[in-house]
Amino acid sequence: MNESNTKQLFADFVVPCYGRYDVVLTRGEGVRVWDDAGNSYLDFGAGIAVSTLGHAHPKMVQALSRQASTLVHTSNLYYTEPQGRLAKRLVELVGSPGKVFFSNSGAEANEALFKVARKYGNDCRSTPAETGTRVEILTFERSFHGRTMAGISATGQEKVKTGFAPLLTGFRHLPFDDLPAVEKAISNQTVGILLEAFQGEGGIYPASRDFLIGLRRLCDEHEILLMFDEIQCGLGRVGNWCGWKVIAPEVVPDAVSWAKGIGGGFPLGATWLRAKSIRKSEGSETRLCDLLQPGSHGTTYGGTPLACAVSLAVLETIEDDHLVERAARLGSLAAEQIRKIPGVKEVRGQGLMIGIDLDPELANRASPGKTVAQTVVNALMRNGLLTAPAGATVVRWLPPLIVKESDVAEAVNILDRTLQSFRE
Repeated sequence: MNESNTKQLFADFVVPCYGRYDVVLTRGEGVRVWDDAGNSYLDFGAGIAVSTLGHAHPKMVQALSRQASTLVHTSNLYYTEPQGRLAKRLVELVGSPGKVFFSNSGAEANEALFKVARKYGNDCRSTPAETGTRVEILTFERSFHGRTMAGISATGQEKVKTGFAPLLTGFRHLPFDDLPAVEKAISNQTVGILLEAFQGEGGIYPASRDFLIGLRRLCDEHEILLMFDEIQCGLGRVGNWCGWKVIAPEVVPDAVSWAKGIGGGFPLGATWLRAKSIRKSEGSETRLCDLLQPGSHGTTYGGTPLACAVSLAVLETIEDDHLVERAARLGSLAAEQIRKIPGVKEVRGQGLMIGIDLDPELANRASPGKTVAQTVVNALMRNGLLTAPAGATVVRWLPPLIVKESDVAEAVNILDRTLQSFRE
Protein backbone atom coordinates (compact mmCIF):
# COMPACT_ATOMS: atom_id res chain seq x y z
CA MET A 1 0.00 0.00 0.00
CA ASN A 2 1.49 3.36 -1.00
CA GLU A 3 1.61 6.60 0.97
CA SER A 4 -1.41 8.19 -0.68
CA ASN A 5 -3.55 5.12 0.01
CA THR A 6 -2.54 5.04 3.68
CA LYS A 7 -3.34 8.71 4.14
CA GLN A 8 -6.68 8.25 2.38
CA LEU A 9 -7.58 5.44 4.77
CA PHE A 10 -6.96 7.82 7.67
CA ALA A 11 -8.95 10.60 6.00
CA ASP A 12 -11.89 8.26 5.45
CA PHE A 13 -11.93 6.12 8.57
CA VAL A 14 -9.80 7.52 11.45
CA VAL A 15 -11.10 10.20 13.83
CA PRO A 16 -9.05 13.35 13.09
CA CYS A 17 -8.10 14.20 16.69
CA TYR A 18 -4.33 14.20 16.02
CA GLY A 19 -2.26 16.74 14.12
CA ARG A 20 -0.24 14.13 12.24
CA TYR A 21 3.06 14.89 10.54
CA ASP A 22 3.30 14.34 6.80
CA VAL A 23 5.03 10.97 6.91
CA VAL A 24 3.98 7.31 6.85
CA LEU A 25 6.26 5.18 9.03
CA THR A 26 6.62 1.51 8.15
CA ARG A 27 9.37 -0.04 10.30
CA GLY A 28 11.97 0.64 12.97
CA GLU A 29 15.23 -0.78 14.25
CA GLY A 30 17.22 0.52 17.19
CA VAL A 31 17.02 4.32 17.34
CA ARG A 32 15.88 4.68 13.72
CA VAL A 33 12.62 4.41 11.80
CA TRP A 34 11.87 4.34 8.07
CA ASP A 35 9.00 5.71 6.01
CA ASP A 36 7.30 4.12 3.02
CA ALA A 37 9.64 5.94 0.65
CA GLY A 38 12.68 4.40 2.32
CA ASN A 39 13.80 7.55 4.12
CA SER A 40 15.53 7.01 7.47
CA TYR A 41 14.92 9.10 10.60
CA LEU A 42 16.77 9.29 13.89
CA ASP A 43 13.96 8.85 16.42
CA PHE A 44 14.42 11.33 19.28
CA GLY A 45 10.72 11.30 20.10
CA ALA A 46 10.54 7.57 20.88
CA GLY A 47 6.76 7.57 20.66
CA ILE A 48 6.77 10.44 23.21
CA ALA A 49 9.07 8.76 25.76
CA VAL A 50 7.58 5.29 25.18
CA SER A 51 10.09 3.28 23.13
CA THR A 52 12.60 2.89 25.95
CA LEU A 53 14.62 0.22 24.13
CA GLY A 54 14.07 1.69 20.70
CA HIS A 55 12.51 -0.41 17.96
CA ALA A 56 12.50 -4.19 17.50
CA HIS A 57 14.81 -4.79 20.45
CA PRO A 58 15.68 -8.50 20.60
CA LYS A 59 14.90 -8.80 24.33
CA MET A 60 11.40 -7.39 23.78
CA VAL A 61 10.79 -9.55 20.72
CA GLN A 62 11.86 -12.65 22.66
CA ALA A 63 9.67 -11.80 25.65
CA LEU A 64 6.64 -11.15 23.43
CA SER A 65 7.09 -14.35 21.49
CA ARG A 66 7.77 -16.53 24.53
CA GLN A 67 4.83 -15.25 26.58
CA ALA A 68 2.44 -15.13 23.60
CA SER A 69 3.05 -18.82 23.05
CA THR A 70 2.34 -19.54 26.74
CA LEU A 71 -0.48 -17.32 28.07
CA VAL A 72 -1.55 -13.99 26.57
CA HIS A 73 -4.49 -12.97 28.74
CA THR A 74 -6.53 -14.03 31.71
CA SER A 75 -8.76 -11.83 33.81
CA ASN A 76 -7.68 -10.40 37.13
CA LEU A 77 -9.89 -12.97 38.84
CA TYR A 78 -6.82 -15.23 38.73
CA TYR A 79 -3.16 -15.07 39.75
CA THR A 80 -0.36 -14.98 37.16
CA GLU A 81 3.35 -14.99 37.90
CA PRO A 82 4.46 -12.12 35.59
CA GLN A 83 2.14 -9.63 37.30
CA GLY A 84 3.40 -10.57 40.77
CA ARG A 85 7.04 -10.39 39.69
CA LEU A 86 6.59 -7.00 38.01
CA ALA A 87 4.81 -5.56 41.04
CA LYS A 88 7.68 -6.71 43.25
CA ARG A 89 10.24 -5.11 40.93
CA LEU A 90 8.43 -1.77 40.87
CA VAL A 91 8.15 -1.70 44.66
CA GLU A 92 11.90 -2.37 44.83
CA LEU A 93 12.59 0.53 42.47
CA VAL A 94 10.62 2.94 44.66
CA GLY A 95 12.56 1.66 47.65
CA SER A 96 9.67 1.83 50.09
CA PRO A 97 7.07 -0.82 51.00
CA GLY A 98 3.85 -0.68 48.99
CA LYS A 99 1.70 -2.40 46.39
CA VAL A 100 0.96 -1.88 42.69
CA PHE A 101 -2.23 -1.68 40.63
CA PHE A 102 -1.83 -2.35 36.88
CA SER A 103 -3.77 -0.68 34.08
CA ASN A 104 -3.23 0.05 30.39
CA SER A 105 -2.13 3.67 30.06
CA GLY A 106 -0.96 6.79 31.84
CA ALA A 107 -4.46 8.23 31.98
CA GLU A 108 -5.67 5.06 33.72
CA ALA A 109 -2.70 5.03 36.08
CA ASN A 110 -3.63 8.57 37.11
CA GLU A 111 -7.29 7.60 37.39
CA ALA A 112 -6.24 5.13 40.07
CA LEU A 113 -4.50 8.00 41.88
CA PHE A 114 -7.65 10.12 41.74
CA LYS A 115 -9.82 7.28 43.00
CA VAL A 116 -7.56 6.30 45.87
CA ALA A 117 -7.37 9.96 46.91
CA ARG A 118 -11.18 10.25 46.85
CA LYS A 119 -11.49 6.97 48.72
CA TYR A 120 -9.03 8.23 51.31
CA GLY A 121 -10.98 11.47 51.63
CA ASN A 122 -14.28 9.65 52.03
CA ASP A 123 -13.14 6.89 54.38
CA CYS A 124 -10.54 8.65 56.54
CA ARG A 125 -10.51 11.71 58.79
CA SER A 126 -7.57 13.77 60.03
CA THR A 127 -9.18 13.93 63.46
CA PRO A 128 -12.12 12.07 65.03
CA ALA A 129 -14.04 15.35 65.22
CA GLU A 130 -13.61 16.24 61.57
CA THR A 131 -16.80 16.44 59.51
CA GLY A 132 -17.40 16.59 55.78
CA THR A 133 -15.51 14.88 53.00
CA ARG A 134 -12.09 15.88 51.73
CA VAL A 135 -12.18 15.79 47.92
CA GLU A 136 -9.88 18.48 46.54
CA ILE A 137 -6.63 17.57 44.77
CA LEU A 138 -4.12 20.37 44.20
CA THR A 139 -2.29 20.25 40.85
CA PHE A 140 -0.15 22.77 39.00
CA GLU A 141 -0.13 25.14 36.08
CA ARG A 142 1.46 23.68 32.89
CA SER A 143 0.84 20.15 34.20
CA PHE A 144 -0.53 17.30 32.08
CA HIS A 145 -2.28 14.28 33.58
CA GLY A 146 -4.12 12.59 30.71
CA ARG A 147 -7.07 12.89 28.34
CA THR A 148 -9.90 11.35 30.36
CA MET A 149 -12.44 13.72 31.92
CA ALA A 150 -10.65 13.42 35.26
CA GLY A 151 -7.28 13.79 33.51
CA ILE A 152 -8.15 17.04 31.74
CA SER A 153 -9.80 18.34 34.91
CA ALA A 154 -6.55 17.73 36.78
CA THR A 155 -4.38 19.18 34.00
CA GLY A 156 -3.27 22.78 34.43
CA GLN A 157 -3.56 23.73 30.75
CA GLU A 158 -6.71 25.37 29.42
CA LYS A 159 -6.18 24.15 25.85
CA VAL A 160 -7.01 20.53 26.79
CA LYS A 161 -10.25 21.54 28.51
CA THR A 162 -11.85 23.60 25.73
CA GLY A 163 -15.15 22.15 24.56
CA PHE A 164 -15.54 19.58 27.33
CA ALA A 165 -17.41 21.48 30.04
CA PRO A 166 -18.60 20.79 32.66
CA LEU A 167 -15.37 19.41 34.03
CA LEU A 168 -14.96 17.15 37.04
CA THR A 169 -14.91 19.24 40.20
CA GLY A 170 -12.36 18.86 42.97
CA PHE A 171 -9.17 20.07 41.28
CA ARG A 172 -7.37 23.38 41.77
CA HIS A 173 -4.31 24.53 39.78
CA LEU A 174 -1.50 26.42 41.51
CA PRO A 175 1.75 28.04 40.33
CA PHE A 176 4.42 25.36 39.90
CA ASP A 177 7.36 25.32 42.31
CA ASP A 178 5.68 27.90 44.56
CA LEU A 179 5.54 26.42 48.06
CA PRO A 180 3.87 29.46 49.75
CA ALA A 181 1.03 29.21 47.19
CA VAL A 182 0.49 25.57 48.12
CA GLU A 183 0.60 26.28 51.84
CA LYS A 184 -2.00 29.01 51.41
CA ALA A 185 -4.25 26.83 49.23
CA ILE A 186 -4.52 23.83 51.59
CA SER A 187 -7.89 23.71 53.32
CA ASN A 188 -10.04 21.20 55.19
CA GLN A 189 -11.27 20.08 51.76
CA THR A 190 -7.79 19.16 50.48
CA VAL A 191 -7.06 15.45 50.20
CA GLY A 192 -3.94 15.33 48.05
CA ILE A 193 -1.28 17.04 45.94
CA LEU A 194 -0.42 15.69 42.46
CA LEU A 195 2.58 16.80 40.43
CA GLU A 196 5.22 15.86 37.88
CA ALA A 197 8.72 16.27 39.29
CA PHE A 198 9.66 17.16 35.70
CA GLN A 199 6.75 18.73 33.84
CA GLY A 200 6.76 17.16 30.39
CA GLU A 201 4.02 18.42 28.09
CA GLY A 202 4.21 21.84 29.73
CA GLY A 203 7.74 22.49 28.48
CA ILE A 204 10.20 20.38 30.55
CA TYR A 205 10.25 22.27 33.83
CA PRO A 206 11.90 20.56 36.83
CA ALA A 207 10.72 21.12 40.38
CA SER A 208 13.21 22.40 42.94
CA ARG A 209 14.50 20.34 45.84
CA ASP A 210 13.03 22.75 48.40
CA PHE A 211 9.64 22.47 46.71
CA LEU A 212 9.48 18.67 46.86
CA ILE A 213 10.74 18.56 50.45
CA GLY A 214 8.27 21.28 51.41
CA LEU A 215 5.36 19.42 49.81
CA ARG A 216 6.22 16.29 51.79
CA ARG A 217 6.26 18.34 54.99
CA LEU A 218 2.90 19.97 54.23
CA CYS A 219 1.31 16.62 53.37
CA ASP A 220 2.53 15.14 56.65
CA GLU A 221 1.28 18.11 58.65
CA HIS A 222 -2.20 18.02 57.10
CA GLU A 223 -2.44 14.22 56.62
CA ILE A 224 -2.97 14.52 52.88
CA LEU A 225 -1.47 12.46 50.05
CA LEU A 226 1.64 13.36 48.04
CA MET A 227 1.29 11.82 44.58
CA PHE A 228 3.86 11.86 41.76
CA ASP A 229 2.96 11.51 38.08
CA GLU A 230 6.10 9.78 36.73
CA ILE A 231 4.51 8.76 33.44
CA GLN A 232 6.99 10.65 31.26
CA CYS A 233 10.02 11.14 33.52
CA GLY A 234 10.08 7.81 35.36
CA LEU A 235 11.90 4.49 35.00
CA GLY A 236 15.32 5.70 33.93
CA ARG A 237 14.69 8.57 31.54
CA VAL A 238 16.12 11.34 33.73
CA GLY A 239 19.07 9.31 35.01
CA ASN A 240 17.32 7.64 37.93
CA TRP A 241 14.66 4.94 38.16
CA CYS A 242 12.49 7.49 40.00
CA GLY A 243 12.42 11.00 38.56
CA TRP A 244 11.83 12.77 41.85
CA LYS A 245 14.94 11.14 43.36
CA VAL A 246 17.15 13.14 40.99
CA ILE A 247 15.86 16.23 42.77
CA ALA A 248 15.11 15.10 46.35
CA PRO A 249 16.06 11.47 47.02
CA GLU A 250 14.99 11.67 50.65
CA VAL A 251 11.34 12.33 49.74
CA VAL A 252 8.99 9.32 49.89
CA PRO A 253 5.66 9.89 48.11
CA ASP A 254 2.36 8.24 49.00
CA ALA A 255 1.52 7.22 45.45
CA VAL A 256 3.20 7.10 42.02
CA SER A 257 1.84 6.60 38.50
CA TRP A 258 3.83 5.17 35.57
CA ALA A 259 3.16 4.32 31.92
CA LYS A 260 4.90 5.19 28.62
CA GLY A 261 8.38 3.62 28.91
CA ILE A 262 7.31 0.92 31.37
CA GLY A 263 6.41 -1.41 28.51
CA GLY A 264 8.82 -0.13 25.87
CA GLY A 265 5.88 0.31 23.48
CA PHE A 266 3.54 -2.36 24.81
CA PRO A 267 0.51 -0.69 26.47
CA LEU A 268 0.83 -0.75 30.25
CA GLY A 269 0.19 1.54 33.19
CA ALA A 270 0.96 1.08 36.87
CA THR A 271 0.14 2.82 40.13
CA TRP A 272 2.19 2.32 43.30
CA LEU A 273 0.54 2.93 46.68
CA ARG A 274 2.56 3.28 49.86
CA ALA A 275 2.21 0.83 52.73
CA LYS A 276 1.59 3.51 55.32
CA SER A 277 -0.90 3.25 58.14
CA ILE A 278 -4.08 5.29 57.90
CA ARG A 279 -7.06 5.59 60.21
CA LYS A 280 -10.54 5.03 58.85
CA SER A 281 -13.47 7.10 60.04
CA GLU A 282 -14.97 4.36 62.19
CA GLY A 283 -11.64 4.07 64.02
CA SER A 284 -10.11 1.01 62.39
CA GLU A 285 -6.58 1.01 61.01
CA THR A 286 -5.53 -0.05 57.51
CA ARG A 287 -2.80 0.81 55.01
CA LEU A 288 -3.08 3.10 52.02
CA CYS A 289 -2.01 0.28 49.69
CA ASP A 290 -4.93 -1.84 50.97
CA LEU A 291 -7.59 0.88 50.74
CA LEU A 292 -8.93 -0.27 47.36
CA GLN A 293 -10.70 -3.52 48.20
CA PRO A 294 -12.56 -5.88 45.78
CA GLY A 295 -15.27 -3.99 43.89
CA SER A 296 -13.76 -0.53 44.40
CA HIS A 297 -11.54 -0.50 41.30
CA GLY A 298 -10.56 -2.79 38.44
CA THR A 299 -9.61 -3.29 34.81
CA THR A 300 -10.12 -5.91 32.12
CA TYR A 301 -6.72 -5.73 30.43
CA GLY A 302 -4.43 -4.22 33.07
CA GLY A 303 -1.54 -6.45 34.14
CA THR A 304 -1.97 -9.22 31.57
CA PRO A 305 0.74 -11.91 31.50
CA LEU A 306 1.88 -10.63 28.10
CA ALA A 307 2.16 -6.97 29.17
CA CYS A 308 3.96 -7.81 32.41
CA ALA A 309 6.40 -10.23 30.77
CA VAL A 310 7.38 -7.55 28.25
CA SER A 311 7.76 -4.93 30.98
CA LEU A 312 9.97 -7.25 33.02
CA ALA A 313 12.19 -7.72 29.95
CA VAL A 314 12.37 -3.95 29.44
CA LEU A 315 13.32 -3.23 33.06
CA GLU A 316 15.84 -6.07 33.16
CA THR A 317 17.49 -4.81 29.97
CA ILE A 318 17.67 -1.25 31.33
CA GLU A 319 19.42 -2.59 34.42
CA ASP A 320 21.70 -5.11 32.69
CA ASP A 321 22.84 -2.62 30.04
CA HIS A 322 23.28 0.25 32.55
CA LEU A 323 20.90 2.46 30.57
CA VAL A 324 19.96 4.63 33.55
CA GLU A 325 23.59 5.68 33.90
CA ARG A 326 23.83 6.16 30.13
CA ALA A 327 20.79 8.45 30.20
CA ALA A 328 22.42 10.65 32.83
CA ARG A 329 25.76 10.81 31.00
CA LEU A 330 24.45 11.36 27.46
CA GLY A 331 21.81 13.81 28.64
CA SER A 332 24.48 16.04 30.18
CA LEU A 333 26.59 15.77 27.02
CA ALA A 334 23.64 16.63 24.77
CA ALA A 335 22.56 19.61 26.89
CA GLU A 336 26.10 21.01 26.90
CA GLN A 337 26.31 20.83 23.11
CA ILE A 338 22.80 22.15 22.46
CA ARG A 339 23.45 25.27 24.58
CA LYS A 340 26.15 26.29 22.09
CA ILE A 341 23.76 26.38 19.12
CA PRO A 342 22.62 29.86 18.03
CA GLY A 343 18.86 30.16 18.26
CA VAL A 344 18.60 28.18 21.51
CA LYS A 345 17.46 30.33 24.42
CA GLU A 346 17.59 27.72 27.20
CA VAL A 347 18.00 23.98 27.75
CA ARG A 348 15.99 22.40 30.58
CA GLY A 349 15.50 18.91 31.94
CA GLN A 350 17.64 16.02 33.06
CA GLY A 351 19.04 12.90 31.44
CA LEU A 352 17.25 12.05 28.20
CA MET A 353 14.28 14.30 28.92
CA ILE A 354 15.49 17.52 27.32
CA GLY A 355 13.52 20.69 26.61
CA ILE A 356 15.08 23.02 24.03
CA ASP A 357 13.53 26.46 24.49
CA LEU A 358 13.94 28.41 21.25
CA ASP A 359 14.86 32.05 20.81
CA PRO A 360 11.63 34.16 20.63
CA GLU A 361 13.00 35.83 17.47
CA LEU A 362 12.48 32.56 15.62
CA ALA A 363 8.72 33.01 16.10
CA ASN A 364 8.79 35.36 13.10
CA ARG A 365 9.70 32.35 10.95
CA ALA A 366 6.87 30.14 12.16
CA SER A 367 4.59 28.62 9.54
CA PRO A 368 1.05 30.05 9.30
CA GLY A 369 -1.16 28.60 12.02
CA LYS A 370 1.82 26.84 13.65
CA THR A 371 3.89 27.66 16.71
CA VAL A 372 7.63 28.07 16.33
CA ALA A 373 8.11 24.71 18.08
CA GLN A 374 5.79 22.95 15.61
CA THR A 375 7.53 24.63 12.70
CA VAL A 376 10.99 23.60 13.89
CA VAL A 377 9.84 20.03 14.62
CA ASN A 378 8.57 19.77 11.04
CA ALA A 379 11.86 21.12 9.69
CA LEU A 380 13.86 18.69 11.85
CA MET A 381 11.77 15.83 10.48
CA ARG A 382 12.52 16.87 6.90
CA ASN A 383 16.20 16.78 7.87
CA GLY A 384 15.93 13.27 9.33
CA LEU A 385 15.31 13.84 13.05
CA LEU A 386 12.01 13.05 14.81
CA THR A 387 11.24 15.16 17.89
CA ALA A 388 8.13 16.53 19.62
CA PRO A 389 6.95 20.00 20.65
CA ALA A 390 6.15 20.92 24.25
CA GLY A 391 4.35 24.23 24.34
CA ALA A 392 4.76 27.07 21.86
CA THR A 393 8.54 27.47 21.95
CA VAL A 394 10.00 24.17 23.24
CA VAL A 395 11.27 21.19 21.25
CA ARG A 396 11.53 17.96 23.24
CA TRP A 397 14.19 15.32 22.93
CA LEU A 398 13.05 11.98 24.36
CA PRO A 399 15.28 9.43 22.61
CA PRO A 400 15.35 5.72 23.43
CA LEU A 401 17.61 4.94 26.37
CA ILE A 402 19.76 2.79 24.06
CA VAL A 403 20.93 5.92 22.21
CA LYS A 404 24.69 6.21 21.63
CA GLU A 405 27.05 9.16 21.75
CA SER A 406 27.31 9.10 17.95
CA ASP A 407 23.50 9.37 17.72
CA VAL A 408 23.54 12.39 20.01
CA ALA A 409 26.24 14.02 17.89
CA GLU A 410 24.18 13.41 14.74
CA ALA A 411 21.06 14.88 16.34
CA VAL A 412 22.96 17.96 17.55
CA ASN A 413 24.32 18.48 14.04
CA ILE A 414 20.82 18.24 12.50
CA LEU A 415 19.45 20.70 15.07
CA ASP A 416 22.31 23.14 14.38
CA ARG A 417 21.82 22.96 10.59
CA THR A 418 18.05 23.30 10.92
CA LEU A 419 18.15 26.34 13.18
CA GLN A 420 20.79 27.90 10.95
CA SER A 421 18.35 27.72 8.04
CA PHE A 422 15.86 29.71 10.13
CA ARG A 423 18.46 32.42 10.72
CA GLU A 424 19.41 32.86 7.06
